[in-house]
Amino acid sequence: MPAVTMTVNGASRSAEVEGRTLLVDFLREKLQLTGTHVGCDTSQCGACVVHMNGQSVKSCTALAVDADGAEVTTIEGLANGADLHPMQEAFREHHGLQCGFCTPGMVMSAIDLVNSNPDPSEGDVRHWLDGNFCRCTGYHNIVKSVLAGASAMGGGS
Repeated sequence: MPAVTMTVNGASRSAEVEGRTLLVDFLREKLQLTGTHVGCDTSQCGACVVHMNGQSVKSCTALAVDADGAEVTTIEGLANGADLHPMQEAFREHHGLQCGFCTPGMVMSAIDLVNSNPDPSEGDVRHWLDGNFCRCTGYHNIVKSVLAGASAMGGGS
């Protein structure tokens, strides 16, 4: 079995994996980072989004061996101790979650959006999150949360 080594949430992590092991399974099963969720296994729902080398990726379609040498950030790696990341705080403050299942992927995708577009419009947010499904909220508060998070991250009007 091949061994993979990557930096996950700032720490070097290594493990042996089968060549077909998905990144989401590596994170959840080998590293016990269960904030990254498996929702559909078909890259449709976005619950598994993580950042790999600074870009959002759906970890249910990325192989762990393809992340060898990469820097991976999961939802667990965003907060600074008890201080939430501004986007996490915005989701909390603006009720951008209900059951919470989609929230990690939404937050990770939203941060990637703001990193590439610091002042997104409501339309930009809706378009960017098109591949992230929420079965609870209807998206109004999610969009509101992303806009507030963008502002808190230094962008936004």
